[in-house]
Amino acid sequence: LAQACATYPGVGQPVCQKASDLCTSSSASGHPGATPGAAQQPLPQQSLAAVAMEATYEGRWLGLDQLLLRAGNLTGPGFEAGPELREFMQSEDCRILCVGAGGLGCEILKDLALTGFVNIDVIDMDTIDVSNLNRQFLFRMHDVGKPKAVVAAEKVNSRVAGVKVTPHFCRIEEKPADFYQQFAVIVLGLDSLEARRYMNSVVCGFLEYDDEGNPENVKPMVDGGTEGFRGHARVILPGHTPCFECTLGQFPPQTKFPLCTLAETPRSPAHCIEYAHLILWGQERHSLEFDADCEEHMTWVYNQALLRAQQYGIQGVTYQLTQGVVKNIIPAIASTNAIISAVCVLEAFKLITMVSTGLNNYFMYMGAQGVYTHTEKMSKAEDDDCPVCSAGVLLSVQPNMSLQQVIDAILVHPVLKKHLVHPSLSYGATNLYAHGIYEQETRPNLEKPISELVVLEEGKSYALLTVNDKKLHAPLRLRLSYAVDAEMAS
Repeated sequence: LAQACATYPGVGQPVCQKASDLCTSSSASGHPGATPGAAQQPLPQQSLAAVAMEATYEGRWLGLDQLLLRAGNLTGPGFEAGPELREFMQSEDCRILCVGAGGLGCEILKDLALTGFVNIDVIDMDTIDVSNLNRQFLFRMHDVGKPKAVVAAEKVNSRVAGVKVTPHFCRIEEKPADFYQQFAVIVLGLDSLEARRYMNSVVCGFLEYDDEGNPENVKPMVDGGTEGFRGHARVILPGHTPCFECTLGQFPPQTKFPLCTLAETPRSPAHCIEYAHLILWGQERHSLEFDADCEEHMTWVYNQALLRAQQYGIQGVTYQLTQGVVKNIIPAIASTNAIISAVCVLEAFKLITMVSTGLNNYFMYMGAQGVYTHTEKMSKAEDDDCPVCSAGVLLSVQPNMSLQQVIDAILVHPVLKKHLVHPSLSYGATNLYAHGIYEQETRPNLEKPISELVVLEEGKSYALLTVNDKKLHAPLRLRLSYAVDAEMAS
């Protein structure tokens, strides 16, 4: 405590004084408020911690205020120093959502709370497994089986005074768009490509463009991810920076083994495990659906893989490896999570306060061979033609084409075809063609010329259509223009 007082004058002194008074009182009477002459009892450790927290509560943001109350050469655009910044950070208007409460999510929650954010929500559908305990530090053995989001929120609320973490134990798809709209910044701590794509479509779904093509209603999102000794952090400002869909092609494909290799020439422990998982299970237990979270199912796969490995003289099949191969688990490193979380929360802090220039726009950490990091500016989709975050994918058609022909053209469009199965189209508030309850009402439009259904406004070169599909997480924007060739013009 004396060292803390010397190192942090103004913060440590109240703690030292309060602790000193407490210790003096404790020495004299066992503990504060004890009956004179009673047997002395050691001071409970949590009492001292509570006193320290109470004594430093008013001064604990001195370091934060050093950043927010002073101007500087490295501040971001529009930064205005003043106490209003921290007041906003800690108001109801500044709510932060952490998506995921696993290894990275635990770190993000801790960092958000200690950075000064007080209104935090966390959403996660998983429950705590004993294998999580080596890196997900908010959980203990007695928490196994409980919802991660609920336990993580309880732990942060109990350890960081003044913070209110609200848990949501459910799938991200179960929340309506209005739920995500209420947050100032969304921070992702996910380990799934599909979950990232879903959240990307949600924030891009809020995006609107004015008549001059300028993005409006931008919902900032910070994405973090770790894989062993590697990790990344990126800032997504829909309409300004590339979204997740823009850069989807840069993600490496997941490892897949040819079935002929698994069945005929296994050469590694993973081949034996996948043989038991993908081939043997279907042959011997076809009536039972495989559940990767069922211990009995996983044990059966492990035993079968072990027998197969012995037949081919392959070493290295273990139960832990079996779990990793079947669940596509990459070993998690706690220090990697801590590094990536720090970058993510720092970017969220900069987005809220503009205290410094933000990341532009991708950070990568490589820790296997040492400490190596670099940042780069990722580019948006070619020709700004992203179906998720652009002002609209351009589709040029002949004005005499029927609506059915336009839909057929959409389904073979190189950008749109991978996102659509049975599209519905609307123009403003008018349904051009819709599946479901409006299908019978809008079916006659399929034979009408598109130029009769969609009339371009004066001075406009295209009309903005909305495309919906059951395969989509959010509607797509389509810029429809009319191409008139020389023969038609004559």
